[in-house]
Amino acid sequence: MQSYTCECGNTLFFDNSLCLACGREVGHCPRCRRIATLLPEGDGTFVCANDDCGTHLAKCANYAQHDVCNRCVEAATAAEAPLCDCCRFNLTIPDLTVPGNLQKWYRLEAAKRRLFYDLGELGLPYGTAADGIDPPLAFDFKADVIPKNDFWRSGAAGEKVYTGHAAGRITINIREADDVEREKLRVDMGEAHRTLIGHFRHEIGHYYWDMLVKNRREDDFIAVFGDHNHPTYAEALDAHYQNGPPPDWPARHVSAYAAMHPWEDFAETWATYLDMVAALDTAGNMGFHEPIPPRETDLEQMVTRYQELGVALNEINRSMGLLDIVPEVIVPPVIEKLRFVHELVEQGRAENGALHPEPEPVAAGAAAMPEAMPAQADQGKPAPPPAPQKPIAGTKKT
Repeated sequence: MQSYTCECGNTLFFDNSLCLACGREVGHCPRCRRIATLLPEGDGTFVCANDDCGTHLAKCANYAQHDVCNRCVEAATAAEAPLCDCCRFNLTIPDLTVPGNLQKWYRLEAAKRRLFYDLGELGLPYGTAADGIDPPLAFDFKADVIPKNDFWRSGAAGEKVYTGHAAGRITINIREADDVEREKLRVDMGEAHRTLIGHFRHEIGHYYWDMLVKNRREDDFIAVFGDHNHPTYAEALDAHYQNGPPPDWPARHVSAYAAMHPWEDFAETWATYLDMVAALDTAGNMGFHEPIPPRETDLEQMVTRYQELGVALNEINRSMGLLDIVPEVIVPPVIEKLRFVHELVEQGRAENGALHPEPEPVAAGAAAMPEAMPAQADQGKPAPPPAPQKPIAGTKKT
């Protein structure tokens, strides 16, 4: 993750919507792909203050109306496409009439933006049905439906929302955006980490299994992860929750949950790969070591640097009484699984490059942030607070 610079010289970070030194509004410019000072035009639009850009901008509708986003759209297309390149993928947002849901939505969007940064760093394809992408990517942010005390009179029943993925739709139970609730679940499940960005990185792994492996490289997948057809997912799920993971799971898997079924092994490995890419990117941009771009680096070098970084950061955290930043022990079988993911990412990047070539930088020497380039589609207006819906069936990880 990079840092940026305000007009006043103060350092800006990826999540900033305001410079805390000078009070100017800032936002992500879709043209130069940086956080920039927003120079007001007086009509509700802005100009990107970066000298090599100067694009005429409007705030994403979710930035302007709800302050849960910090990205902008080009002013010329804002009327037809008011949502940014992250918010346009939302199908369901939390019910904003419920106290606390706006704050939970903000945290979900912040994590989702970091996911899209990861995908951009890797150049992976993604998009909506209108973009011609199969499966189309979409997000549902939902809460459990708890009936009133007298529900027996109306026949209403409760509904539980499972965080999961099905056919491109990623569902996140908004309870995960509550730090206390999420920590309770982490302890109950015996997990080393349980974070919002971790959920996004795990579920997007299922998305890319559907896009890049299903009906294409399933034999290669089976050779590395095992046969996903036997046992069935339902059988493996029941066995996992009845008996727990096998005692020798650390010798073969990146997490206990990965031992449940090959699909979950892949998703957990994919999430670990994104963790590694993100950590190395941030460490390089912050001066911990030279940059290690995943597009130009072999897997062994990435893993070695990640392990070195993990040892140092874990000891720093332990000295502060905090959880390890890098809890995984990357054993040889896990390295082979990471290699499969690394090669799959290269395949996806090549296919995405053929579909959507990256644009030229706005000016020579411009420090543009690489991003995947899905085609733009009509985004519509921000969704109103939704009525309760049934949970989407998908992988269960609660």
